[in-house]
Amino acid sequence: MTSKKIMLVAGEVSGDLHGAHLVEAIQKIDPEIEFFGVGGEGLEKRGMRLLHHVRSLSVVGISEAFRKLRTALKTLRELKEAMEHERPDLLILIDYPEFNLRLARIARKKGIPVFYYISPQIWAWRSGRVKSIAKRVRKMVVLFPFEVPLYQAAGVDVEWVGHPLLDIVRPSLPREEAIEQFGLDPAQKTITLLPGSRMEEVIRLLPPMRTSAALLQRAIPKLQFILPLAPGISGTDLYPILRDTFVPITVVNGFSYDVMALSDLIITASGTATLEAAILGKPMVIVYKVSSLTYWVARALIRVNHIGLVNLVAGKEIARELIQEEVNPERIAEEALRLLKDPVLYEKTIESMAEVRQSLGEPGAAGRAARIVLSLLYDRQV
Repeated sequence: MTSKKIMLVAGEVSGDLHGAHLVEAIQKIDPEIEFFGVGGEGLEKRGMRLLHHVRSLSVVGISEAFRKLRTALKTLRELKEAMEHERPDLLILIDYPEFNLRLARIARKKGIPVFYYISPQIWAWRSGRVKSIAKRVRKMVVLFPFEVPLYQAAGVDVEWVGHPLLDIVRPSLPREEAIEQFGLDPAQKTITLLPGSRMEEVIRLLPPMRTSAALLQRAIPKLQFILPLAPGISGTDLYPILRDTFVPITVVNGFSYDVMALSDLIITASGTATLEAAILGKPMVIVYKVSSLTYWVARALIRVNHIGLVNLVAGKEIARELIQEEVNPERIAEEALRLLKDPVLYEKTIESMAEVRQSLGEPGAAGRAARIVLSLLYDRQV
């Protein structure tokens, strides 16, 4: 029997991470399946043949997306041609809805079933997309239980598998070894800076983070700062921003979860990192800054009260959010000190993080999603 072929498209770094774990889980059941499509280093390591790298599509915001529109359209045409030439048995789409829903429409016309993993946030904005999803997607797999009734109401075949981060977010080194390897002082409190996974974010968020570090150290002298590099970003990329820093900031290549696990506080861009920090039980300050055009369009479209994913899951603000003009050194330092100097608030925040973690379900999400993929491929239960 000819081995099955799956086209997989992940348009973000986080999508590459989740895609790699999904592919690994599928391969444990059926190692003969061939994967090709759009991804990054994680999917490539799992043996997926990359037609395009995730960095060619990854953007933040509306005005930023215009600059990559030509690349996106070219990639869409080439993936359409790949569908015609290679005829995959299934298309797996991971998040990245503006691009992926267009690809789903192409796949539907060609009779290729679509499995959507990590759903578009219809509960946050553009809820009307659910009608297109119902027409184009064979199976929707969601990470949060509250998403299920929203899709069911529109007639989408949907299933909740839990959150894959529960299997992914864990340190790889013992605490003492990590402290020694990163050159940290165990007697000092550690602040982790997470300015984002894309250079557009880093350019906007790292300068105020850097200056806030000096303000924090002035208020609490025994503080140390560390920054784990996101995949695709190098120390050379950060050098122009950090070379004139007022306090030492240790830059670590990788080891994000080890760094986060030994932190006393995290200052982070909004997004997946906020949920990762919650799983590790770490208090945080969330910062969000995009172009003015992106922000004002988003304000008109978005229907939720929070930006940070951890707050969206909690249904309330358990981590302070600083948005646009509030992303300045003084406000970042103020909110960080509010946590560091109030033990009661600090412990209450840790308890709230534990509640978020519990709401994400049980470990094993990628394995459950993999069994659904195999049931679609072979039209039977696996």
